[in-house]
Amino acid sequence: MKEIARFHQAVNQPWETAGRIRQTGQKIIGYLCSYAPEELIHAAGCHPMRLFSSGHDILLAENHLQSYCCSLVRGILEDSLAGRLDFLDGTVFPHTCDSMQRLSDIWRINRRHGFFADLVLPVKLTTPGSAVYLEAVLSRFKGDLEAALGTSITDADLENSISLFNQIRTHLSAIHEFRVRYPGRIRGSDMNALVKGAMIMDRDGAATLLSGVVESLQQLPVPDRPAKRLVLAGSVCDTPDLFNTIEAAGGTVVGDDLCSGQRWFDSLVPEDKPPLAALADRYRTRATCPAKHAGLITRADHLLSLVDRTRADGVIFVMLKFCDPHAFDHPYLKECLEAREIRSMALEIDDSRQNQGQLATRIETFIQML
Repeated sequence: MKEIARFHQAVNQPWETAGRIRQTGQKIIGYLCSYAPEELIHAAGCHPMRLFSSGHDILLAENHLQSYCCSLVRGILEDSLAGRLDFLDGTVFPHTCDSMQRLSDIWRINRRHGFFADLVLPVKLTTPGSAVYLEAVLSRFKGDLEAALGTSITDADLENSISLFNQIRTHLSAIHEFRVRYPGRIRGSDMNALVKGAMIMDRDGAATLLSGVVESLQQLPVPDRPAKRLVLAGSVCDTPDLFNTIEAAGGTVVGDDLCSGQRWFDSLVPEDKPPLAALADRYRTRATCPAKHAGLITRADHLLSLVDRTRADGVIFVMLKFCDPHAFDHPYLKECLEAREIRSMALEIDDSRQNQGQLATRIETFIQML
């Protein structure tokens, strides 16, 4: 499908995508977490672009970050120091894990990419005060953007951006529901490219292309063999070959709890509230990651609900090596799955530098056990 190919192109060649956007005169603001308020960046007339590691060897970043920081953080710093992120006009760092906060410090001290913002969002999302605090943080960020760019973000601007991002989320949700209903007709690598590409490319173009994908879903070929239904859980899945390995072993991904997946597009921003309050509302009620707290077993309940909704046969935890928040969460999530007799396995991923043979053997063995 030609629309899907455009998303693969954006994911595989983000610098070319950034170059085309810069040619339009639009500034590019990079962000490193799904808690970044993209709608505010877009409403300011800038292009929000999610930053992922390019997978190059870590050489320059070794002088600034310990080797036990995750490959995402080290890889993004490596790309910055090597000049591969020189297209950026600014960067936004929502506070999440310790490694991301240290990267934020390095970025702030060196001021390599223009506008800089630290967003210290509330960790506990269930208190009445968290709603007030979160809206205040977003309001301050709005003011910082306006001052840095010499512009004014009106409610109408923000409402238009919210509507556009809601369109993208709605299209991705429709595609996800199709893969749940017809497992295997959308390849895992294609779904991964659709989500990541929508974080990278021009959002108006992404919305139009996704609409075309939704209209063409029924034309996708029917798989020639049944497959075991799997849910992925973790932070960032930046290894496209993983999906091909799963499918070659007789599995298919029907859902995920990833910040580079469903966690990014699940739930819409309410369009019947004041825009800043609406943004704050979504960040408080969306599926949480381990860096946020919304209840002692909220994340387990969400994962179990996802398994039930997708009728999954098993769960694969995809964890970046040295990702402490997800590593801390894994034992109790595994325990909750075992209480329901749901099989799971954990994979530690370090960028794309994997022993593919060992990875394939482990996945194949797990799928045969289901």
